Amino acid sequence: MFADKMILRIPGPTPIPPRVQTAMSQPMIGHRSGKFSALFARTAERLKPYFGTQQDVYILAGSGTSALEMSVVNTLQPGDEAAILVSGAFGERFAKICERYGIIAHRLEVPWGKAVTPELVETFLQKKPQVKAVFATYCETSTGVENPIADLAKTIRTHSDALFIVDAVSNLGAVPCEMDAWGVDIVVTGSQKAFMLPTGLAFLAASERAWQVIEQNKSLAFYLDLKAYRKSLAEQTTPYTPAVSLVFGLAEVLDMLEEEGLPAIVKRHELMRDMTRAAMKALNIKLMAEDQYASTTVTSCDPEGVFHAEALRKMLTQQFNITIAGGQQHLKGKIFRIGHMGYCEPLDVLQVISAIELSLHQIGAPVELGAGVKAAQEVLIAHV
Repeated sequence: MFADKMILRIPGPTPIPPRVQTAMSQPMIGHRSGKFSALFARTAERLKPYFGTQQDVYILAGSGTSALEMSVVNTLQPGDEAAILVSGAFGERFAKICERYGIIAHRLEVPWGKAVTPELVETFLQKKPQVKAVFATYCETSTGVENPIADLAKTIRTHSDALFIVDAVSNLGAVPCEMDAWGVDIVVTGSQKAFMLPTGLAFLAASERAWQVIEQNKSLAFYLDLKAYRKSLAEQTTPYTPAVSLVFGLAEVLDMLEEEGLPAIVKRHELMRDMTRAAMKALNIKLMAEDQYASTTVTSCDPEGVFHAEALRKMLTQQFNITIAGGQQHLKGKIFRIGHMGYCEPLDVLQVISAIELSLHQIGAPVELGAGVKAAQEVLIAHV
């Protein structure tokens, strides 16, 4: 085994393409120089298609959570009411951020592994007419569920005047997102998932409707004051020191995405999802998410006591230097999660499935060697 050949198949951070690593290694330049300003403005403009918006996309130095917090602190004031659609750990994070700022967070919770449906949201909003914002997670990383954002947006628009704010950290850049057409008011994401970069950049786009609210609000934030970012972007810069090397990398990532084309990117991720799910079914491993709401970027699997998820993960690491993710919160140690996004292709999926089969055999779990690989291959052949 080559000790430096680590294979990362977790739902972020994801592997970084060599050409992106090279781009990030460029000599440093002044972050207030004309050269960087031109690059920054052009790069921000190139992000718009992945959000599905004509609005500006703001880039800040921070993890995805910084953009979640930015979306809360700029749209709501202490005492305001918000509806939080909680289908896992990251929906709950939105609620915690709201509560930290004195916002009344009404949770609409569904069991982990289930999606939030429009019918549930309609009923909930009828009981909470005072909410000023509804927060949802597009891909709930902790469960592998992809919530039906377009349908939820339609329902919210019909039954409420609340802003609709979406965490798309773990799937934007790999899935369709039509922020403007769907009627979503704010979309946020981060750099370390489908955008194939290290952690450290967060992105946010806001609708004109959202801006009307933001402009009226008293700013509760300093670093996360969205009005400051809007003013600076108009001047082709940022209000505070940007992560210059990551922006170099982002420009290269956007070159790669544009070379492949968004429709092809979406199809590639859907194919990897379908291959992974077919393999797990063939291996008689329970999938947490229903097919209809299965995440395009991460698959969550429940061994149901047939074998230990942590034993599988440990064997994958020891024998093959492959890392997959475990469960979070009450699912810690009980499930495993396979990331398939960003710098990942169908052959990579076949590799990890084969390694999972071998690892299951080595830990004494019941497995038919080749069954999962065969099922995934059949999906791939049908798409070729």
